[in-house]
Amino acid sequence: MRSSPLGHAGFRWFLLGQTVSLSGSAMAPVAVAFAVLDAAGVGQLGVVLVARTVPMLAFLLIGGATADRYSRRTVLLVTNIGSALTQGGVAALLLTGHYWLPAVALLECLNGVLAAFITPALRGVVPDLVDKSQLRQANSLLSTARNATKIVGPGAAGVIVATAGSGAAIAADAASFLVAAVCLARLPLATPVRSATYGLLADIGAGWTAFRSTPWIWTVTVAFFVVNLALTGSWQILGPALTRQTSGEQVWGFVLSARGLGMLLTGALMSRLIVRHLLRLGLIIGVLSALPMIVLGARCAPPGLILAALIGGAGMSALAISWDTSLQEHVPEHAISRVSSYDNLLSYAAIPIGQLCVGPLSSVLGGFHVAFVAGILAALAALAPLAFTAVRRLPHTPPEPRTFTSG
Repeated sequence: MRSSPLGHAGFRWFLLGQTVSLSGSAMAPVAVAFAVLDAAGVGQLGVVLVARTVPMLAFLLIGGATADRYSRRTVLLVTNIGSALTQGGVAALLLTGHYWLPAVALLECLNGVLAAFITPALRGVVPDLVDKSQLRQANSLLSTARNATKIVGPGAAGVIVATAGSGAAIAADAASFLVAAVCLARLPLATPVRSATYGLLADIGAGWTAFRSTPWIWTVTVAFFVVNLALTGSWQILGPALTRQTSGEQVWGFVLSARGLGMLLTGALMSRLIVRHLLRLGLIIGVLSALPMIVLGARCAPPGLILAALIGGAGMSALAISWDTSLQEHVPEHAISRVSSYDNLLSYAAIPIGQLCVGPLSSVLGGFHVAFVAGILAALAALAPLAFTAVRRLPHTPPEPRTFTSG
């Protein structure tokens, strides 16, 4: 057995491809946010974000079943090429000065459909590339790479947006998807662990059986629903809008970079920790992810907001690594993408609701008040799963695998 995930050539190519792709993706949120804010304001930004999120949710279950049914390498290869085309289309509209909401929304809609196939395949492909005992190390390395890009990417995007415009940053994101596709083509073509005997609907139904019969999974997923309802959509819209009011675009880029630094440091630490209850630790530290929204709502000065983003990033990283590793350790490989798709669907379903509600609520109550209350609610929701024994006592050492069958 290899001592490190980096001993596997397939994982090295996967790590490289993810690093390049995420470097471009780290710039996209800043670029899209300010492109739409400059063209039309907060209202249309919510529409653009929802245009991507809703299709992603609608196709997640199909994406999860597809990733369990066929080669995850092939699924990721096709979807990364498609993402390069959609983001390239958005970049072309912005670079030529032809921003048009219906066109941008349509391209983001297609991008959301592709993301529905990418997300569950990414979580399922790691066990295909490394030994099971190396999953936490592998997830920590991926988290470190992902969060390193969040340090440089948003800050660079802020500078690019201020100098060359949003289109240039989104064009870089499109190019990064193409590079990632080249790296994914080098992965071993793993044979699916189950045959495509049953129909797609039966596969989706079996994924639901696996999900609902595992209390610790759906308990945490419900909490994620509340956290995303209160925090994610509000942060994506109120974060740049309120920071621009008080400090300017470049400060928002530095806030996102500080959050990425917090994630990076925690990712490196998590690979070395020896804990018995990894998920419990992740949930406790994960409460800190709500701190930046609370500080934003409290109208703190830029240094305080940047520091809060650093701490909040640490909480987000610890929770993400513990959650991904717990799923990969305890859910059978042939079902992990389907179970992940239900987790993603139910926890992310709250995002478009929050995105659509934050504008009207801010108009009535004020953006800063909405941000503060949203942060408090998210912190309480993150703690709630710890009230359940199945969550608190989930061991880090994987139990005997359970078998979930179709039909």
